[in-house]
Amino acid sequence: MGDKSASVPKPTTLHPVYMVTDIQKKVRVLDGTKVSYSSWVKLFHLHARGYKVLHHIDGTRAPSKNDPEYDSWMEIDAIVLQWIYGTLSDDLLVRVLEPDTTAFEAWTKINNIFLNNKGARAATLEHEFNNLKLVAMPSLEAYCQRLKELSDQLNDVECPVNEKRLVLQLVRGLSIEFDTTGSFINQSLPTWETACSMLQLEQQRQSARDLNSTPEAMAVVTPVRHQKPRRDPNHNRGARQSGRKPNNHRGQNQSSFNVGSSSSNRGNRPHNNPTTGPSSRHPTHQQWAMAQFNHMPPQYWPPQFWTPPPCPYPN
Repeated sequence: MGDKSASVPKPTTLHPVYMVTDIQKKVRVLDGTKVSYSSWVKLFHLHARGYKVLHHIDGTRAPSKNDPEYDSWMEIDAIVLQWIYGTLSDDLLVRVLEPDTTAFEAWTKINNIFLNNKGARAATLEHEFNNLKLVAMPSLEAYCQRLKELSDQLNDVECPVNEKRLVLQLVRGLSIEFDTTGSFINQSLPTWETACSMLQLEQQRQSARDLNSTPEAMAVVTPVRHQKPRRDPNHNRGARQSGRKPNNHRGQNQSSFNVGSSSSNRGNRPHNNPTTGPSSRHPTHQQWAMAQFNHMPPQYWPPQFWTPPPCPYPN
């Protein structure tokens, strides 16, 4: 009897590339703004190495058409080309999409789009990197993210930005409220992640302080107490004794007038002086001071010995 196991063909294993279903969840879409070219290349290389198709984009020569593996190689290359097309923005896809091309040819074309004219691109990126300010950005997070994107784009055009320069430029573009934290960052020169974290904590501290100093918060902490003014027991006593209806405003004027003048000054005051006599309607300096002390507005005062006429409608 012959060996039956030798006649049974061995099962072929399926290539890992056929297991990928949604490439956009593994590699971010390249647009040149939110996702830089260098970031996209790093993600794509990592993905291609994990699924054993890195030789389709690193310049390895394809097998000849007479090779029995040519058909399977072309099928896998078409899948890698779909990965490339599926991770490009609409503007880049129009510039790269061509019929009868390979994954390596599309990869090379994308490389030329982002790395051609390196001098002009480097000058533009360098100008924006050096002049970016926090006040021109909507938030601190957007400011830090934009600086990091410009640094990555400068690395793409062979103008690398090291971490120390990136941290110094981060402090240089801060506003005045971050002077203390920025000075500490300049002295210690921490890592990029540590510097961004320090600025975010400082912003949270300032926001909490401003929230506690609002008028609404102060009103809750120290409520205003309203007290009723005390009434004078001798107020309007003369009006009650004479049977007339009390007049609060008149009583205040009369009491203030009586306080300002004394019996000794009445007899010594000349009657022929129009400014100090009893017929004068202008208060003296002492009466004016007492009126200001009692928070009364200045006004013409009645004569010293003037008495109001009896009320025609007594109570």
